[in-house]
Amino acid sequence: MILVGVDTGGTFTDLVMMDEAGRVGVHKLPSTPDDPARAVLDGLAALAGADEPKPHVVHGSTVATNAVLTRTGARTALLTTAGFEDVLEIGRQTRPELYALAGRRLPPLVPSERRFGLRERVLRDGRVEAPLDDDDVEAVIEAVRASGAESLAVCLLHAYANPVHEQRVGEQAGRLGLPVSVSHRVLNEFREYERTSTTVVNAFVAPLMARYLAALEDRVGPARLRIMQSNGGSISAAAAREHPVSTMLSGPAGGVCGAAALARTMGLSRVITFDMGGTSTDVSLYDGDVQLTTESVIAGCPIKAPMIRIHTVGAGGGSLARVDAGGALVVGPESAGADPGPACYGRGTGLTVTDANLFLGRLNPDRFLGGNMRLLPERVRQPLAELADRAGLSMERTAEGVIHVVNAHMAKAVRVISVERGYDPRDFVLMTFGGAGGLHACELARALGLPRVVAPVNPGLLSAMGMLLSDVILDRSRTVLLPSARADLDVLERSFRPLEDEGRAVMAQEGFDPADLAAERFLDMRYQGQSFEITVPLTGEFPAAFHEHHQRIYGTMNPDRPTEIVNLRLRLTGVRPKPEPARVEPAGAPVQSAVIGRRSMRLDGRWVEAPLVDRSRLEPGHHLAGPALIVEYSSTTCLPEDFGLEVDPWLNLVIQPKRTA
Repeated sequence: MILVGVDTGGTFTDLVMMDEAGRVGVHKLPSTPDDPARAVLDGLAALAGADEPKPHVVHGSTVATNAVLTRTGARTALLTTAGFEDVLEIGRQTRPELYALAGRRLPPLVPSERRFGLRERVLRDGRVEAPLDDDDVEAVIEAVRASGAESLAVCLLHAYANPVHEQRVGEQAGRLGLPVSVSHRVLNEFREYERTSTTVVNAFVAPLMARYLAALEDRVGPARLRIMQSNGGSISAAAAREHPVSTMLSGPAGGVCGAAALARTMGLSRVITFDMGGTSTDVSLYDGDVQLTTESVIAGCPIKAPMIRIHTVGAGGGSLARVDAGGALVVGPESAGADPGPACYGRGTGLTVTDANLFLGRLNPDRFLGGNMRLLPERVRQPLAELADRAGLSMERTAEGVIHVVNAHMAKAVRVISVERGYDPRDFVLMTFGGAGGLHACELARALGLPRVVAPVNPGLLSAMGMLLSDVILDRSRTVLLPSARADLDVLERSFRPLEDEGRAVMAQEGFDPADLAAERFLDMRYQGQSFEITVPLTGEFPAAFHEHHQRIYGTMNPDRPTEIVNLRLRLTGVRPKPEPARVEPAGAPVQSAVIGRRSMRLDGRWVEAPLVDRSRLEPGHHLAGPALIVEYSSTTCLPEDFGLEVDPWLNLVIQPKRTA
C-alpha cells in the first residue's frame, strides 16, 4: 500500500509519500487558489507517477477555512424557530474591540432576507409546546426555494433536547435538492447562538467541499481518500461532505499531530509547536498530549466543535509589509499568497517577509526547493527601497524591521497559548516546522527564553507527514445539564450508552470493528451559576479533577460550591498502523563535508560570513556552531552566532544557545 499525506496551504501544497517498506518521497509545489484540487492532482501525478498503484490519500486543506475568510461559500438560507431569525445578527454582548467607540463586526454569513422563521416550539426539557404544522413547513420551504439559496441550515430551538421537529423539517426540505445541514446532527448541544453559527458555517461550505472532494475522488477513488479533521483524526470523504465544519483547521492539525508523534519519539513531554508557512503561523502547546478545545472563532463566526487548540496569526513568509498612517512599520495580516506571491518569486510587487529574509542573506536564491525554484534577489530592491523611503530608514534597517515586527507577532501568539493559560514557555521546547519556521525559530526562542529548538526532518512537510500518522477519530457530544450531586458513575454510564452505540455504528462504516476502538469519555463541567464550562476526563474522581482544572486556569477554586455537568463528550479512536522512525547510523563523514559554500548574512545588526550547509549531508552526532545557514528541500534554518546545534539519531536538528550547548 502506498500512502500519501497532502497539505494544501495558502502558498504551497505539500505531499509526503510512504510505501510499505517505509521509503519516503516528498514534493512541494505552489498552491492553485482558483482551483485547489489542481495542485493536489498535479502533485500526486509528479510524486506517485502514472504507472504506480493508486495511493491511499489523507488530505488536509484550507478550502473550507478560506471560503469563510473570503465569504465565498454557498448562498445559504437559515430556517429557525419563529422569533429567532436574528440570533446570528445579535450574537453575544462581548465586543471584539473593547474600547472602540463604534464597534465593527463582520456581517453574518446569512443575510436577513434569507433567514426564515417557522412556528413551532420545543422546550429545554424536550417537551413539545407548539407542534409543527405541515402547511407552515411547506410555505417556509417554498420561501427558501424562491430565495435562490444553494444550501440550507436548519436550527430549531432546543433541538438538542428533542430533534423530532428538525428531523421532519429536514426530510421535507430534502425535496429542494440542496444540501441540508440540521443542527442536531452538526452540534447536539445547547446555546442557540453557537449552535446556529456552527450549523450555518457547515451549510455555507458544504457545496464547495462537495465539489472539491468530488474532483479528488474522481482521481484518487472514494475508498482511497480520507480527510483530516480539526480534532487531529481523519474521516472518510463521505463523512467530510456531510460534516465539513469539522475540517476547518485540518491543515494545522496535521502539523500538531506530526509534532506530537516526533515529541514522543524523542522523549519530549513539553513542546510548543511553531508552524510558520507562507500565509500564517500556527502555534499549539503539547503537554504530554495534544490539547483540544470545543470553542473557536473563524472570521467572526463562532464554531463549537472539537479542535486541536491552535492559535493562528496572519504572519507568514508571504505577509506584506507597509507603513501605516502614523509612520509605523506593519507586517500582515495581508499576504501575497501563492499568486502573485513574494516579489522574489517573479510576479509579486509588494515586499514580504520572504523578500526581507532574502535581502538579509538568510535565504539562498539558488537552492530554494532544492534548486527547483530560483528566487530573484534583484526584484526585491525596488519594493524594499520604496518601503524604506516611507519609513525613513535604510534598506538594511527596514528589512530587519520587517523581521522584528513579524517575530513580535509570533512571540505574542506563543504567549497566548502558554502564559495566558498558566504555562511558562521557558519549560518547553520549541518545535519549528513549516517552510519559513527555521528562519525565525532561534530569534523567537531567544525572545521567549525557550531552552531548545528542534527542527525535524523535512520541516516544511511535517503537516503532510502528520496526516499519515493520524488515527481515525470520531467525536460525539450531548447536553444533559445534570447536577453533579445526582450524577454517580452508574447514571453517567447509562447517559453515555446511546452516544457510544451511535458512535460505534458510525465507526463500523469507517471500517473498524467496534471491539478494536479506544473510547474516551469527558465531561463539560462548571460551578452552578457559571456561564461556561471546563472539560475534564470522566474518572471516579471527576469532581476533584474539575476543581484542580479550575484552579490551574483561573487561579481559584471553591470545592464547597455545587457543580453541574453540562455536556457529555465521547471520543472514539480507530488506531491505524503507523511507520516507526528509524534511527540512523552515522557514516563517519566529518561535519565539514556538509559545508557547500559561504553566505553573507545580516544578523543582529551586522553582516557576517557564515557557512552554507547542506542538511542532507549532516549525520547523527554532528555539531555545528553558529552562524550558519542550513538549506534543504522544504525549508531553510538560520543559525545565529549565539546558537549551536547537534544532529540527533533521527536526523533532527537540536538547537541550543551556545552557553548551554
